[in-house]
Amino acid sequence: MRIVTWNINSVRLRLPLVAQLTKAVAPDVLCLQETKANDDVFPADALRALGYEHLLFRGMKGYNGVAILSRVPLQEGGSRDWCGKEDARHVAAILPGDIELHNYYIPAGGDEPDPEINDKFAHKLDFLRELANWWGERRDESAKRVILGDFNIAPLESDVWSHKQLLKIVSHTPIEVEHLGAVQAAHGWIDALRHFVPDEEKIYSWWSYRSRDWQANDRGRRLDHIWVTPALKPALRSASILREARGWEKPSDHVPVIVDLEV
Repeated sequence: MRIVTWNINSVRLRLPLVAQLTKAVAPDVLCLQETKANDDVFPADALRALGYEHLLFRGMKGYNGVAILSRVPLQEGGSRDWCGKEDARHVAAILPGDIELHNYYIPAGGDEPDPEINDKFAHKLDFLRELANWWGERRDESAKRVILGDFNIAPLESDVWSHKQLLKIVSHTPIEVEHLGAVQAAHGWIDALRHFVPDEEKIYSWWSYRSRDWQANDRGRRLDHIWVTPALKPALRSASILREARGWEKPSDHVPVIVDLEV
């Protein structure tokens, strides 16, 4: 089963890229973030025409939004409003093999990494605390679970182009890394990409639109993640990032992350 996560940055605007991705890597399950579409205008028919017959989505106008598109049957796994906000940041599904999948769009956190003066950063930290507590209460070593999405945090030094220059930049600050680490520890999550790629190897999933030549500058960050529980570790077969998608026509600033499981 090939599972892909991608911050699409508007599913309606980038429907041609979903088709291009489908042709390039043939996901069985494609999880999108920042769909930016109310449920009543979500392009379900167009996505079904691409082969994704099974759809779960939760959206809001102009912001956020998450979706799970699947070629294989799934059951609805519900969704949750984190931090008491109805802001369409989570949707879940049960996949074949009783795999529980959760798709998240964690808040970006604004520009200033100080929760006292930046409500967006405070929200991000609160979201991570609630996530850690929630998963800690549900920890089950035998459960087959996957969480993925745009976590908006690059946790390792090798997940950013310059650890030193980004230490005070939102997405790589020590407090964010600490909070994401608490989420990971709460349920014993395994970083599927780093299971295959050594920690010291630089690898990114996001490059800013502000860069005139993203490929030459290569000032990226790994903000998009797929984690699995220990019960699924033996099923991991491969993991990769589709870097070339950043160079597609009218691209998202994020690229797809791909994990293959034997189920």
